[in-house]
This record gives sequence, C-alpha cells and structure tokens, in this order.
Amino acid sequence: MERDTAVTLLGSLASGLRLDLFRLLVRQAPNGLVAGEIATALSLPATNTSFHLKALTQAGLLSVMQEGRFLRYRANLSVVTELIGYLTDECCAGNPGACSVPPIVPVQTRRPR
Repeated sequence: MERDTAVTLLGSLASGLRLDLFRLLVRQAPNGLVAGEIATALSLPATNTSFHLKALTQAGLLSVMQEGRFLRYRANLSVVTELIGYLTDECCAGNPGACSVPPIVPVQTRRPR
C-alpha cells in the first residue's frame, strides 16, 4: 500500500460517525446492509447517511451493489487488512516476530447515563 492511499483511508475514518458506520458494516459482514438499514441503526437522516456512505465508498473502504431499488453496502475487509498490514509491517525493525507485544485486551468503556 502506498502512503497516500493509507492517508486517504485513515482520513475517511477520522470522523466518529464514519467510524461507527464502518464498524457497523464490519459487524454485518459479509452480507452488509442497505442504506435505509444503516440510517435506522445509526439514527441518521437519509441524506446524512448517503453523504458518509459516498465518502467511505470513494475511499475504497466500502463496496456497493444495486439490489432492485436498494443499494447494499459492505465493508471492504481486504482493504482494511492491507491498511493494518501497512501500519504494522515495519514493527520491530521489520521483524514483527521479535516484538513482545502483549495481547490486546478490549477496554470496557462506560457510557454516560
């Protein structure tokens, strides 16, 4: 992956709403969701949802397929896998096996009441 491509992908995810949208579609992989289902799940107006879906699709993070009168969006997991590889391939001077990185433990966050 080239640096400019990584910057574009990361920039596309630099919005909390777009990150939520992308993570929703990752959870729904491989089937994805139609635009209306995405808007409902994230409590967004259709126009706002379309704007963000278009940005993520143009960046290459989503694929879209026409299904009758609906558009089905899917997370492009191969692009994200490539991005993660780009971010980590030089770990420990290019020898990731030498890294003593502890396992990632999910952090439990409290949601405000």
